[in-house]
Amino acid sequence: MPKASFLALFSPAAGTVPRRRKVPLTQPLRHARYRRIWLANLVSNLGTWVQTFAAAWLVASLSQSASITSLVQTATYLPIFLFALLAGVLADAVHRPKFLFFCNLFNAVCAAAMAVLVWSGKVSSGPVLAITFCLGIGTAFVWPAWQAALASLVEPDEVEAAATLNNLSYNLSAILGPALGGLLFGWIGPGALFLANAVSFIGLLGVYWHWWREGEPQPAAREKFGVRMRLGFATAFGCPRYRRILRNVCSVFFATIAFASLLPVFVRDVLHLRAGVYGTLMGCLGGGAVAAAFFLPQVRARVDRTGLLAGALLVYGAMLLAMPHTRSLALLAPMIVCGGMAWSTTVSTLNAAAQLSFPAEVRARTLSIYLFIMSGGYAAGSVVWGLVADAWGVRAAFAAAGACVVLNALVLLTGGRKHPI
Repeated sequence: MPKASFLALFSPAAGTVPRRRKVPLTQPLRHARYRRIWLANLVSNLGTWVQTFAAAWLVASLSQSASITSLVQTATYLPIFLFALLAGVLADAVHRPKFLFFCNLFNAVCAAAMAVLVWSGKVSSGPVLAITFCLGIGTAFVWPAWQAALASLVEPDEVEAAATLNNLSYNLSAILGPALGGLLFGWIGPGALFLANAVSFIGLLGVYWHWWREGEPQPAAREKFGVRMRLGFATAFGCPRYRRILRNVCSVFFATIAFASLLPVFVRDVLHLRAGVYGTLMGCLGGGAVAAAFFLPQVRARVDRTGLLAGALLVYGAMLLAMPHTRSLALLAPMIVCGGMAWSTTVSTLNAAAQLSFPAEVRARTLSIYLFIMSGGYAAGSVVWGLVADAWGVRAAFAAAGACVVLNALVLLTGGRKHPI
């Protein structure tokens, strides 16, 4: 099938996709403040992925239950579900650089506390999950402020490229972090890996400190908390397109979290391999996501968001459906790389659509609703897929999650003509 015909399958009407201006991937980096934050985030993201790897494998080592292991993801995302709305209202009312500085400082302290816990020799699943929950609280307050700030750091037509660059930073770290974790876990232990995450916040704290001290204007006095919250809800849910974005976010993230939640159990119980392989397979997902960043600008110029999202979900769902039948690392690695490409496309497409939906005055509040729905899907999905894996096995859980992802893609393809995102 010719390339143009293939791309047309994922568009609302064959041959009628409007061409959008192609923005080079690196163009947002011409803005000095965005560039400094992006570089600091790259280092911090590396620490986050080392922490994510170490916490998941540590809990998998302490408990044989798939549902307990999957609670690492629940502990990560449940705080975002609980606090995202409050965080969004605060982010529209406070001095963002100062706010982001203290939120990241809190996360650094939590990561250091995790290291102290491990070195105390009294580590168990419960305290690890509790501190992971605390890290999730910090993330819950960082995300709306950071997402809202992002669109103000670049030009409007650069937001999608900036979102892709952010995913590139995150996923470059997703390659290196798990690989380093898998290599070092048995050598220096999880405590040193948690400490490395605490140290990784130093650059980000420095950037936010300088931004704070540069005299960024304080937000003007606004309505009371309850009024701001109601305005955020009314704005978000009053927009039919945004409601469609939120429905997709909930269903997509509910299903796709199965991979991150159950990969440690899959490696341990199906492949019968160790931490290094878990780190390698996590790195493969990140590698695919990095590769996607370099072809997404060309694809976005030719394919509408709805079709692009549907195509990415078909690929990711196919990966989950194939994994239960694959035990060869030579087959699993490229399969997960393809899944990583699809995952980066999915996240950056939904994030950019959400960021571009509303003006700056209410952006943090509306994005907090996006994060509320996303984290709710993640938290619920990690619990459900863990229980499915305990009852019927990790293979069945992957297959069921893959079917859900493919169903999401088919719904998008059939409804995208009339109701694009």
